[in-house]
Amino acid sequence: MEQTIKTTKITRSFVGTVLSTSAQKTLVVKVDTMKMHTKYHKQYRVSRKYHAHDEKSVAKVGDVVEISACRPLSALKHWRLVRIVKSSK
Repeated sequence: MEQTIKTTKITRSFVGTVLSTSAQKTLVVKVDTMKMHTKYHKQYRVSRKYHAHDEKSVAKVGDVVEISACRPLSALKHWRLVRIVKSSK
């Protein structure tokens, strides 16, 4: 008896806020992460901006979105839009 095992590819994903949608099909997403200082053990916030691909241009500035890693689409875009978590007003 041979069993088949399904493997799912785990991709890196972040949740962040859309800062800009000025380029066509491109989002600039700000992602905040918490880090801990190695010596003093104090937590501090680090923010970073990622360029993500938005095929249908549905996200707006201020939306909270989930982005996932993908193959390089351009020099800066290595992320794609998965879903809109919370839309802005």
